[in-house]
Amino acid sequence: MDEAFAHLARYGDRARVIAGGTDLFTWAREGRAGDVHYEALVDVTRIAPLSGVRMEQGRLRIGANTTIAEFLRHPLLLQHAPVLRRCAIWFADDQIREQATVGGNLVNASPAGDAMPPLLTQNASVTLWRHEAGEPRSRTLALADYLQGPGKTAMAPGELLGHIELEPAGAYGTAFEKVGHRRSLVISTVCLAVLARLDASGVRFHDVRIAIGAVGPVAMRLPEVERLLAGREIGAELIADAAQMAEHHVRSRSRVEYRREVLVNFVERGIVNALQECGFAVARDAGHGEEVSHA
Repeated sequence: MDEAFAHLARYGDRARVIAGGTDLFTWAREGRAGDVHYEALVDVTRIAPLSGVRMEQGRLRIGANTTIAEFLRHPLLLQHAPVLRRCAIWFADDQIREQATVGGNLVNASPAGDAMPPLLTQNASVTLWRHEAGEPRSRTLALADYLQGPGKTAMAPGELLGHIELEPAGAYGTAFEKVGHRRSLVISTVCLAVLARLDASGVRFHDVRIAIGAVGPVAMRLPEVERLLAGREIGAELIADAAQMAEHHVRSRSRVEYRREVLVNFVERGIVNALQECGFAVARDAGHGEEVSHA
């Protein structure tokens, strides 16, 4: 890590940190994002503190260098963050998943970044490292505070994203929804992650967490929707009402009405699918229009 900081200090904004490189090389090939011909590329893939997945003081610690492919196979991620597996299934293709890192997804801060809604549902925090007076120093902030706009984060010049920490969520039902302009290598037009947990009665919401992406400048949670559901008896009408509340969060400049319609449908379907993973089915009696809910 000391060597990486030395190069960043030497080259400043003439250097670029690289791990998977799946975005940087695409920009260079296509001539996007202005001049991408940097004097130095600082490879951080072998920096140990930026790697690995482990439990630490009751939270799941994910190194920034962890690839998206690990979401599909790492035992701790499958156990404590199963929504990330659902996200990874939709993420690009096999080759890109093996290269792309969760840290890169967060540093790029694309509003359509697929990893951000699932991480937000698990109350993620990020730890940033810097050199200060010749010594490594770190600071930790909530992912929601780290994300500040399209391509904008709270990272200061010379900082590195070290790791992400999550609340374990193995006891929750999960769902991930995504739609884009094409069938393969899809960049999200709307994406959503849901976590849901039943209370002891088995017929009420104990906790619901919903996060959305690609419909505004940053991925975000939907706290007012979550509050509407928390503690309430589960029913199709309640879920439909909650889904309708989401539509005003669409702040995209294009395809606004389409995104609103998709988002409402995604919220409703995501909640229903997450509940189904908890063993609770939500349906509507087609013959009488009456709501039927059962475990």
